[in-house]
Amino acid sequence: MTTRLAIDDVRPSLSGSVPSKAVVDEVIPVTALVWREGHDAVAATLSVWNSDSPAVSSVTMDFDSVNPDRVHGVFTPATPGRWFFRVDAWSDPMATWRNAITKKMEAGQSAQELSNDLLHGTELFERASLQSPTDKAALLIDAARALSDESLDPAERVQLALSEETTKLLHTHPLRDLLVEGEIHEVLVERREALFNSWYELFPRSTGGWDENGQPVHGTFKTTQKALERVADMGFDTVYFPPIHPIGEVHRKGKNNSVVAEPGDVGSPWAIQDHSATHPQLGTMEDFKELVARAKELGLEVALDLALQASPDHPWAQTNPEFFTVLPDGTIAYAENPPKKYQDIYPLNFDNDPNGIYNEIFRVVMLWVDAGVTTFRVDNPHTKPANFWNWLISKVHVTHPEVIFLAEAFTRAPRLFGLAKAGFTQSYTYFTWQTSKYELTEFAKMHVEQADICRPNLFVNTPDILHESLQTGGRAMFAIRAVLAATLSPLWGVYSGYELYEHEAVAPGSEEYLDSEKYELRPRDFQAALKKGASLEAYIRLLNLIRRENPALQQLRNLKFHNADNESIIAYSKADPATGNVVLAVVNLDPRNAQEATVTVDMEAIGRADGDVYTVHDAITGAAYNWSNRNFVRLEPMRDVAHVFVLPQADSHSLNRLAWRDVDDYRA
Repeated sequence: MTTRLAIDDVRPSLSGSVPSKAVVDEVIPVTALVWREGHDAVAATLSVWNSDSPAVSSVTMDFDSVNPDRVHGVFTPATPGRWFFRVDAWSDPMATWRNAITKKMEAGQSAQELSNDLLHGTELFERASLQSPTDKAALLIDAARALSDESLDPAERVQLALSEETTKLLHTHPLRDLLVEGEIHEVLVERREALFNSWYELFPRSTGGWDENGQPVHGTFKTTQKALERVADMGFDTVYFPPIHPIGEVHRKGKNNSVVAEPGDVGSPWAIQDHSATHPQLGTMEDFKELVARAKELGLEVALDLALQASPDHPWAQTNPEFFTVLPDGTIAYAENPPKKYQDIYPLNFDNDPNGIYNEIFRVVMLWVDAGVTTFRVDNPHTKPANFWNWLISKVHVTHPEVIFLAEAFTRAPRLFGLAKAGFTQSYTYFTWQTSKYELTEFAKMHVEQADICRPNLFVNTPDILHESLQTGGRAMFAIRAVLAATLSPLWGVYSGYELYEHEAVAPGSEEYLDSEKYELRPRDFQAALKKGASLEAYIRLLNLIRRENPALQQLRNLKFHNADNESIIAYSKADPATGNVVLAVVNLDPRNAQEATVTVDMEAIGRADGDVYTVHDAITGAAYNWSNRNFVRLEPMRDVAHVFVLPQADSHSLNRLAWRDVDDYRA
């Protein structure tokens, strides 16, 4: 429907009935295009409420100095649940009057020529006083009286009406004409951990250490409890376990993915023999619940792998062959990704009996939710129907909205973002393969642009992915990748062994680890590595501490890149409007050579005025420097691969404007 005043391009807003995403205490920038005919001023109001309360909170939105038709506002949801916002447009008679009388007075018009404008102003301020709070009405009444007082000259008559105090009052309690209500938009607000979280992946079966002969001993849930103490000490929030279920015997894989298993080979945890049970060597379901309870005591959540596939000797293969693809010869098709073959795994087929398979998987998920699991890392979700995930996640959230689902989908953007729209809380990304300054910048901008849809979890490595940069870059590269992941996104992850600089591939050109933990026990002596100085553990602990102490690093939408005149140096900042916290990171992407650059800082992005001198404190080294617009940097891989500067507190309003501007820039 066409209205007198137009409201276009409201953001955040997704196509269809999908709500935008946010978490508790996340700063959400709202923008819209608002316009009308002629030259009269228009304005807009942002109204916000949630599903638990009919109370509406409203604030007048600000105009963009660059785009005079775009209005901006922010809101910060305080509780999880469904939140709603609406942008309303209205004619702003006060702004129109202020603009007209200011220009006429600057042109030197006489009191007689200004007579009608002064009388009109009197009427406007009298109207405004009637709708303002009682304790503020006197200011507007006094302004109206002054405007009508012919004994004063024009400058004196308008002084109070145009004062900063009066302008601020009218911004908070505006006089609105021709009000047009916009469409209602929905935001799904989840718990804080959906956006800000540090993950650590470990195999419980590798926590058993060695026997007296130096042979690995299969770990248990009891030995895993002890291992969690180190994970918590490093500052992680979530500990993720690959599948902890019984492992199939049929076509079991041997070490290094050998198609022939030797006696004693433990097989791949992803060749699941029963999704409803725990591996007998790890312990019972009660042992697992004790492990979850101990994790909570340490401040950790347990994330469990949800891998929807089955070993050939899984009960489903006997009781529900319709869950799989049965070939013309009567056999069930195993998984293939040519030239790779996974004879130990049967992929599921969601087309033969959707009701049966949907309900069975829901039963399995709820079994583990009832055991205390509140986070699932979902294996290869892009190989299953998106509508299934929407059904499953929605159904789980009816009774357990706190459950987090992480999509392990290294896939093209439409699938990645499509799965996020289907309900996934977080998403794996292509961060692992982004190594150049250009690649990292474009990658990060894309995810800021899609922040209403997708939350990227930046894993530096996984059991499947040992990137070439880590194989050849030496210890400095491990630090570089860690600081990038920990500061570019509020979500990051580390697979065990990263802190020990594990970098040997099974073969040249492969991203598979030599002696991969996917197929054998890999106990590690972390204490011995620390004593030898061969561990990144302290650096990781420091990064997680910096993340916890700086709210700017806990936001996703607030990333701004700064110019560094060296392709091996990348510089970017993050800001938190609620606290004024600003962090500026400068990273050397070259693990072998010292690099120098002049960093030109976008002063508005850090809440400073052009030419300001300010002190930056390096949260990594403790050093302090005086910075301004242009600054020299030298980073040496053997000393410091990066600066993570914490800046003096900035003005929140200017940071709010930064949040609006960056969202517009990235979406342009």
